[in-house]
Amino acid sequence: MIETFVLVLLAVVVLAVLLFWVVGERGPWLCPSTISFFREQGLRNLLNGKALHGYVYGRWTQQYISCALNRLLPRADPAAVRSWGDHYHGKVLTPEQARSVVRLDHPIPIRDLEQVIPYPTARKLVLEGPPDIVAYECVCRGARATPCGPTQVCMVIGKPFADFILQHHPRTSRRLSRNEALDLLQQERERGHVHTAWFKDVMLDRFYAICNCCSCCCGGIEVMVRHDGRNIAPSGYVAAVDEGKCESCGTCRAVCPFGAIDLDGKAVVTWKTCMGCGVCEGLCPAQAITLARDERKGLPLDVRAMKEMSVL
Repeated sequence: MIETFVLVLLAVVVLAVLLFWVVGERGPWLCPSTISFFREQGLRNLLNGKALHGYVYGRWTQQYISCALNRLLPRADPAAVRSWGDHYHGKVLTPEQARSVVRLDHPIPIRDLEQVIPYPTARKLVLEGPPDIVAYECVCRGARATPCGPTQVCMVIGKPFADFILQHHPRTSRRLSRNEALDLLQQERERGHVHTAWFKDVMLDRFYAICNCCSCCCGGIEVMVRHDGRNIAPSGYVAAVDEGKCESCGTCRAVCPFGAIDLDGKAVVTWKTCMGCGVCEGLCPAQAITLARDERKGLPLDVRAMKEMSVL
């Protein structure tokens, strides 16, 4: 019964979108941001289902993620989880990388940016500055029985995504100035949460959000840590401990979202599982941890490099 209803609903949405595409005029049932979203998707993605998938994901995000985390993921086999991660993935950002994205004030045209974001789906990364930024309820936290607070900590960035979220989720989203976004990043850093940039193939094949993730609620971290998923890429850095400063207090071990730090007289970082998020660096009371560039951890998100590429 539920499956039939879903199929009928999807068919109605497809017909409505195709009708709009043919007529080319706004109907009373289509928000301007919806029109922009489908127009950017193009006719090909309308016909192959990607545009519809993206619309459902953005329009009913809470239900989408809740179903994935609470119903599908517990029953999925590892191969299915890895396949899902190939189409919906993120990259860990250091605090400075996250701030750089928010401060961006230079248009970045579509280019092959694999040298900056080293995975295929992010090749068409588009950052338009100054960015449109919207704070949105974290759907991962909303899917949990006892979520962390506060919950309005995800940042949707750029058009048409920011306008889409504002128009379809007015009660759970709000527009942010650049300074407000920077303040939100700082507050989440102080809470020990991870900054991540997210990409999804049905979201126009590009970067669309910065999330501030906690290890107890984040679905992306759960897929990676508990299900051996490949959906989160390292920042390009790894935590390095100054043994002379380390006081063996255990703070870093307690706050590491990826379980990458242990104590053996001094703090010891497990290279394989460290994602270079900088949480331990920011919360170490002895300031004994720094982030070191490591080529084996991939290439960092470098907004300055993207600026240079855009004027070549």
